[in-house]
Amino acid sequence: MKTRMIATAFALAGTAASAQDLARSLPGAVDAVAPALAAYSAEDLFASVWNDEALPMRDRALVTFAALVTRHEADALGRHAELALDAGVTPAELSETITHLAFYTGWGNATAAAEAMAPVYESRGVTAEDLPAPDPDLLPLDEEAEAAREDTVQTNFAHVSPGVVETTRELLFNDLWLRPDLAPRDRSMVTVAALIAAGQPEQMTFHLNRAMDNGLTQEEAGAMLSHLAFYAGWPRVFSAMPVARQVFESRAN
Repeated sequence: MKTRMIATAFALAGTAASAQDLARSLPGAVDAVAPALAAYSAEDLFASVWNDEALPMRDRALVTFAALVTRHEADALGRHAELALDAGVTPAELSETITHLAFYTGWGNATAAAEAMAPVYESRGVTAEDLPAPDPDLLPLDEEAEAAREDTVQTNFAHVSPGVVETTRELLFNDLWLRPDLAPRDRSMVTVAALIAAGQPEQMTFHLNRAMDNGLTQEEAGAMLSHLAFYAGWPRVFSAMPVARQVFESRAN
């Protein structure tokens, strides 16, 4: 019964995954231990939330992947990586998401994610040629925006930790954020998703504004919050909601 419900739910959502793949997305033990959870998953999360057109399926898969990396949920990464690849996220984009999130969620989380992903890439024949180069040609730097960001950080924190200020400038904003294998909108989107999943809404104002400057719409940002409630929990999303409201209101003025 559970397998049939999940297969129907994802068929409605329009993914390319098979019924067998979808059954694996919810471990069989869930139905045996918490049948109500299995029902909520199939009927509400998979059939409804994942099918909401306010955020494309491909983006939902990428946001979910970012949340799982952030929360160190390596056991679930493989099956969600398969879903993301079937939904149109490329191997290079997933690889670059892991690299990016090392800086925002910690090296251990990213390393565990890479280890969990290795069998997926092997099974799909993904090779080094399909993945981002260590030193690609970088995207152009928005010098005005970077100067404003640098001035704020220098003013507030140069006397606290010059090392953090320097590596933030040189490694993050003059390098990582300019890598071309994850579009600026997507890079911002996974950063915001990681901040929500980590329960760090105080960091969201800058990054949500940056995401919207990079093309994320208010409707998409709101849908991302709704989606992440299932993967990060309602308390963390409600902690992020006031920040999102302030960003939306400030941009409307």
